[in-house]
Amino acid sequence: MHELGVVFHMVDLLEDAAREHGLSRIDKVTVSLGEVSGVVTDFFEDAWLWASERSDVLKDAELEIYQIEAVNVCNDCGKTYKAVPQGRICLHCGSSRTELLYGTELEIDSIEGC
Repeated sequence: MHELGVVFHMVDLLEDAAREHGLSRIDKVTVSLGEVSGVVTDFFEDAWLWASERSDVLKDAELEIYQIEAVNVCNDCGKTYKAVPQGRICLHCGSSRTELLYGTELEIDSIEGC
C-alpha cells in the first residue's frame, strides 16, 4: 500500500509548513486527488487517520478530499471527454491521438490551523 508512503510525505510537508508559518496545530487539510492518480481514496484516508494521530501538529485534523475527474483531449478534433469510461480512443472522432489533461493530481490545496 503506497498510500502510507504518500501520506508520510504529506505529513512531513504539512509539519514543515506549520513551522514555517508559526502554526501550533493544523485543523483541516484539503487535497485534490485525481481519478487516475494511482492513489486509492479509502486507503489514503485510512493512512491519513493513522499517520495524523501520530503528529502533534496534525492530531485530529480533518482531511477533505476533492476528486478530480480524469479528462482526455483529442489532438485531432480538439474535443475533451471523460477518460475513465472511454479510454484513449476519442469519443467524438475515434482518433487514438489523445492526451490526459486532468486526473493524475495529488495536491495539497489548503491548510487551516492556528
